[in-house]
Amino acid sequence: MHRWMSRALATGALLAMAGCSSPPAAPPTALQVYAAGSLREVFTEVAAAHQARTGQPVELSFGASGLLRERIEQGAPAQVFASADTQHPARLAARGGWQAPMVFVRNGLCALAGERVQVASATLLATLLRPDIRVGTSTPLADPSGDYAWELFRRADAVQPGTFAVLDAKALQLTGGAQSPKPPAGRGTYAWVMEQGQADVFLTYCTNAIASQRELPRLQVVQVPAELQVGAAYGVSVRADAPPAAHAFVQALLSEPAQAVFRRMGFAAP
Repeated sequence: MHRWMSRALATGALLAMAGCSSPPAAPPTALQVYAAGSLREVFTEVAAAHQARTGQPVELSFGASGLLRERIEQGAPAQVFASADTQHPARLAARGGWQAPMVFVRNGLCALAGERVQVASATLLATLLRPDIRVGTSTPLADPSGDYAWELFRRADAVQPGTFAVLDAKALQLTGGAQSPKPPAGRGTYAWVMEQGQADVFLTYCTNAIASQRELPRLQVVQVPAELQVGAAYGVSVRADAPPAAHAFVQALLSEPAQAVFRRMGFAAP
């Protein structure tokens, strides 16, 4: 009898302890990261490594930086905003509710040219000015890549007066706008635009140009000469009330492992 009662009491104690134990912790909520389209490849890799290391899920949303800023202003739940410039996140900070941006990586402009275009760095400006050459760009204000292209036009005007008016009039704003056609699934925007014959020369980020050439090897990547080059400083900002996970992700972007991925993809150090 005593042995039976001892077993019963032990069983009851175990059940009571099980009933009092805490339920399993809920998985952490995914961090909402909005990032420039030119960051898609590198952020996908960096975010996966960050999640594997910390257990923090990261949900990525990509697009033209200006359009992402507008979505955030309209209530999109971004907690981290990585822009292809510093102006768009600075505008959010000026409105309140976002921290001032910090530069976390840099890029530059290159020219992506079709295989039939005879062009080199030294002849790029003359090629852009040829009446028979269609010059493609992204959309200014919506996409910083377009803003940088127009800055290149202004620099060209300092080298050769009258150039800005010609390039401003002829440039085709083919990507980055709210109504810009989207490529088929699995295709890169710029390789697709060039393959479709929408432009003869396209001014875009060097990282985009290199990725496009990998996708479509017959394309040419032409370096912009120093007197025309426009540097692209990428800024990242965190929502003021974002959780610590948001700040941890930004620190991960600045860490050497992430910066090594940026370098491998063609970006430069901040």
